[in-house]
Amino acid sequence: MDFSTFIYQSPSLPLLFFISFLAATVLPLGSEWLLVLMLTQGFSLEQTVITAAAGNYLGGCTTFFIGILGANFLIEKVLRVDAKQLKRANNFYQRYGCWSLLLTWLPIIGDPLCLIAGILKTGFIRFSVLVFVGKFMRYATLAVLVQQGLAYTGG
Repeated sequence: MDFSTFIYQSPSLPLLFFISFLAATVLPLGSEWLLVLMLTQGFSLEQTVITAAAGNYLGGCTTFFIGILGANFLIEKVLRVDAKQLKRANNFYQRYGCWSLLLTWLPIIGDPLCLIAGILKTGFIRFSVLVFVGKFMRYATLAVLVQQGLAYTGG
């Protein structure tokens, strides 16, 4: 039995958590397909949404902490930003950019937003609230749409 057959035949909440966690790191992976599959197989909307959001949030936290721990290396060696540029960027981000964390669920830009939040030392509570709300709303919206589709088609 190959991996995709295994996942299709026996999806579970721990698997959803794990896939959602990985999807929120720099790995090019999505978790929405598994959430949809599980809902079509009768899993609880509430349990799948909370599980996926928690896994995805914690994956975002991992990227955030990589940004914090690797900030000096990333700023000096990779980005080559001087202290004056960093101060300007930090001031701008703290004033306006932190709201972008609501969009960390978006493909391509979501992971870098978590990384930048870590590099710029965004407060963890602010980070957590904005990231969790954004990720939760994405999964909740998808789950409600799937449930409505299932009700409409009689599935």
